[in-house]
Amino acid sequence: MSSFCLLLGTKNPGKVKEAKEILSFPGENLQILSFRERNFADVDESGETYADNSLKKARYISQETGLPVLSDDSGLEVFSLNGAPGPRSARFAGPGSTDEENLHLLLDKLKGVDDRGARFVTVATLYLTSEERYMTRGTLRGSISREARGESGFGYDPIFVPDGFDKTLAQLRERKKNEISHRRKALEKMRDKLKELSRRA
Repeated sequence: MSSFCLLLGTKNPGKVKEAKEILSFPGENLQILSFRERNFADVDESGETYADNSLKKARYISQETGLPVLSDDSGLEVFSLNGAPGPRSARFAGPGSTDEENLHLLLDKLKGVDDRGARFVTVATLYLTSEERYMTRGTLRGSISREARGESGFGYDPIFVPDGFDKTLAQLRERKKNEISHRRKALEKMRDKLKELSRRA
């Protein structure tokens, strides 16, 4: 029986590592590939919503490689900023901006602001064909800290404190972060579909 090959539609090493840990399940017929095994072109994430970007990436990469692709788009929504940076989270400080530049711009915009409530949102898309595709969503509520804290994680993790915690995501152990993450919630919902597909292969 051949294995079901799934290509992760991201070139972010942190996301690749996280997705492999969440989606791998023993005894199942699933092979998870990343850009290291099957490279692909970058996709412009110019959509207005997470769903737009997630589907666009998955579709383009699948058409380029001929493989089933799982892609996601995630963002941080700050309530006092009317949901910004939202789908523009990765380019909040401008095209090609670094995680550090985005993070510091957000902290600057929140100077003197008491309402620091926020949430992370992930929308994941599994693209098989134009007729067969699946989409899931996950969220994580919390607040924005006054300063960056912690060395692990990526993106806005050093300034996001999940509800019920006093540490940022970048200060939490990787195992604990994965247990509560918005991406995990979206990917776990997708895992049952992957199990079904791997049994079909």
